[in-house]
Amino acid sequence: MDRTVANKTDTARRWWVLAIVVAAQFMFGVDAFILNVAIPTIASELRASSAEVEAVIAIYLIGYATLVVTGGRLGDIHGTKSVFIEGVLGFSATSLWCGLTRSGPELVAARLAQGAAAALMVPQVLATIHVLFADEARSRAFAIYGVVLGLAGAAGFILGGVLVTLDLAGLGWRAVFFVNVPMGALIVVAAAVLMPTAPRRAGTRLDIPGALALFVGMLCLIGSLLFGHELGWSPVVWLAMGLGVAVIAGFVRLERRVAATGGMPLVDLALLDDAAFIRGLGAVFGFFFANISFYLVLTLFMQNALHIAPLGAGLVYVPLAVAFVIASRHSGVRSRHRGRLVLIEGCAVQLIGLAALATLVTAVSVPRPWLLALPLVVFGYGQGMVMAPLSGAVLSTVPARSAGAGAGVYGTTAQIANAAGVAAIGGLYLAIQTAGAPRGALLACFGACAASLTICVWLLLRMRRAAPA
Repeated sequence: MDRTVANKTDTARRWWVLAIVVAAQFMFGVDAFILNVAIPTIASELRASSAEVEAVIAIYLIGYATLVVTGGRLGDIHGTKSVFIEGVLGFSATSLWCGLTRSGPELVAARLAQGAAAALMVPQVLATIHVLFADEARSRAFAIYGVVLGLAGAAGFILGGVLVTLDLAGLGWRAVFFVNVPMGALIVVAAAVLMPTAPRRAGTRLDIPGALALFVGMLCLIGSLLFGHELGWSPVVWLAMGLGVAVIAGFVRLERRVAATGGMPLVDLALLDDAAFIRGLGAVFGFFFANISFYLVLTLFMQNALHIAPLGAGLVYVPLAVAFVIASRHSGVRSRHRGRLVLIEGCAVQLIGLAALATLVTAVSVPRPWLLALPLVVFGYGQGMVMAPLSGAVLSTVPARSAGAGAGVYGTTAQIANAAGVAAIGGLYLAIQTAGAPRGALLACFGACAASLTICVWLLLRMRRAAPA
């Protein structure tokens, strides 16, 4: 789409279009957290192995992260409306498949397909907002988008607990996937009627070899971490890990070859020469490495070790989600005055919340849910201080002409970090828990999260010295 499309879309109609695309983003955000609450029940009913439990979350993130740039380019080539509708249809269909699965391996395969569908759907959301709101209403549109992102987390935690606890029509955990089907159908119908048809963007090309190389490399590396313990770290595991390292090492060479032959590489190679941007990506990796993995291990501990019901476990996170939204609203203003220092302060607040939670779990043998929620408020507030302005800080060193490419690399790095964290920190928890020490497992994982956040702070400090905010 371009400004012409925006001009032809009347003022009232574009706000309805905004509602449609943020509804899809809300569905995507809810799905990331609703599964977190349901995963212990899923593991029990499907008799899934510990590696399969982690893979259900991680494989979705790998599929999404490695294909999201391609999804954005497909929107440029074929038009955001058609690709958005296809993405929502795919997301709804694969959600239905997830709910109908009968085994752990089948659910892992369905989640991979769901992540690929999300990679078609999600890039069109920001592309649509960017074009339809090219005037003074843009800040309001993005504010609505930001609030929806925050509310999706709270809704996901609550809805996951409610659906698993109520066991509607005997569906149990399957309802957490089925709920996407009617919502997706409504979004598709509304988008077909209201979304403007956008012209194709000339000159955009796909980099299929690059996307496949990134997918295979990440799958080999993170898959080895997921299934290594279960397979006894056999030679096959190490072979797969070595293959992943080799493919990722050859990825840059492949991208240079694509550029040399007149293609459009998946990654803008000029970005790799920006030292501040590379440090920023390292900080992004450290921050998100301790993101979804933290919620996974705490949920497993609450439900399996403390025997808190799924609804109770979901409600524990609600104050955290509220604190996250409040901090996100404040951090934008503060970052304009204090620059990247706000990010460092946010990480410090997270570390304080993490230390308080570790102290509570150590001192109280069976802490009540409301007691667990108190340090989580501190952790959530710190996370909200960082997540909102982090992308702006990292992308501030990227030239305007490469902003889209930089944003794509940022998003891919964040999701790969989430998947790697689930594999590494989740694997650490399950390995120690198997030895009969769930509390020790949780504390070890908290230590790993703290180390990851500390690395994030160190890289932010180096980035802060390297370039102005």
